[in-house]
Amino acid sequence: MSANVISPKAREIESVKVGMATPSRAVGLPHPRASEGWESGAVVLLVLLMSSLGLVEVYSASTFMAQSEGLAPHFYALRQLLGMATGVALCALVARVDYQRLERVAWPLLAVVMLLLLLVVMPGTESIAPRINGARRWLRLGIVIQPSEFAKLALIIWTAALAVKKQDRLHSLRKGLLPFLLVWGAVLLPVMLQPNFSTALLLALLGSLVLFAGGARIGHFIVLGLIGAPLAWQQLAGASYRMRRVVAFLDPTADPDRFYQSYQGLIAVGSGGLTGVGYGGSQQKFGFLPEPHNDFLFAMIGEEWGFVGVLFTVTLFVAFGIVGYRIAARAPDLFGYLLAIGMTNLIIVSALLHMAIALSLLPTTGVVLPFMSYGRSGLLVCFAAVGVLLAVARRAVAGGR
Repeated sequence: MSANVISPKAREIESVKVGMATPSRAVGLPHPRASEGWESGAVVLLVLLMSSLGLVEVYSASTFMAQSEGLAPHFYALRQLLGMATGVALCALVARVDYQRLERVAWPLLAVVMLLLLLVVMPGTESIAPRINGARRWLRLGIVIQPSEFAKLALIIWTAALAVKKQDRLHSLRKGLLPFLLVWGAVLLPVMLQPNFSTALLLALLGSLVLFAGGARIGHFIVLGLIGAPLAWQQLAGASYRMRRVVAFLDPTADPDRFYQSYQGLIAVGSGGLTGVGYGGSQQKFGFLPEPHNDFLFAMIGEEWGFVGVLFTVTLFVAFGIVGYRIAARAPDLFGYLLAIGMTNLIIVSALLHMAIALSLLPTTGVVLPFMSYGRSGLLVCFAAVGVLLAVARRAVAGGR
């Protein structure tokens, strides 16, 4: 690879790899596992705190809804707890796997996810992919899964693997960026057909952030953004419900019914004050705030725990981001660096979007709060992402920044 086309981060990591491959091991460079620092423990602690707070709040937010559906008050909380237990087991399993193996299975993982995405939208598969609330997003295969959630993991892993392989060509639009766009498009198309435009945009953003960290030119993304803007506008204008959401966001008085969710979310957050109305004291969960245990869980935290609870939640995610990016900076190779960046972004970007929607800073759409919102597919993906982070941390370079 020529030095003039390799990103500074790639050159730094490559120099570390060379050092580890030479007899410099004799001057005291420890085994990769021996260099594991405090980051792993910090990640585990933060995830434990987020998951525990989420479980407690899911129980409070879902009791009325469960009873109105003729279910036990703890129905959704119990399912969330079982999802957490499965997620913890998955996280522990992934953390013990050498993350470099993911580079070799990147294509098969992506192929499996693409097959699942196609099953969701193909004609004749309604028996296993029923339409719920106007969209087909779930597969019933003995268990209910949401393939678009797992697409986030697969797309990040594949993008990181190919970015390493094409490191010397990432500065080229045709030979570097174009192959990524073609495959991303093949993944995003069935997601948009569900329809799930917001998740498609999130997938594109997560992939782009990994590629940018790998050394792709920012100018290419600016040009692509300018080209893609009309296509995005066409998607918005082509679906009346999406356009009404945007109009309601820009002017709530223009369409009060469409702004209803955001308005109720703001009432919930505003009602909390400094310390909240108290755990279980929410009034918005009694049929006013749709999906209080899922899409608007952050608003529920604001109502019941107030500004203190909101600040604590934000602090947890900020701390997770700091630790996750530190793990990336200490990764022993470029693939580990890009994986850690991608997995950290998966958690942080989703959390920022969820919070922004709850505070009416973005138009309403379904984005869960990682580790906290109800939803077992999203929960498993988050725990798997943490497992990858821990696997990278175990191989951290001694003395890394």
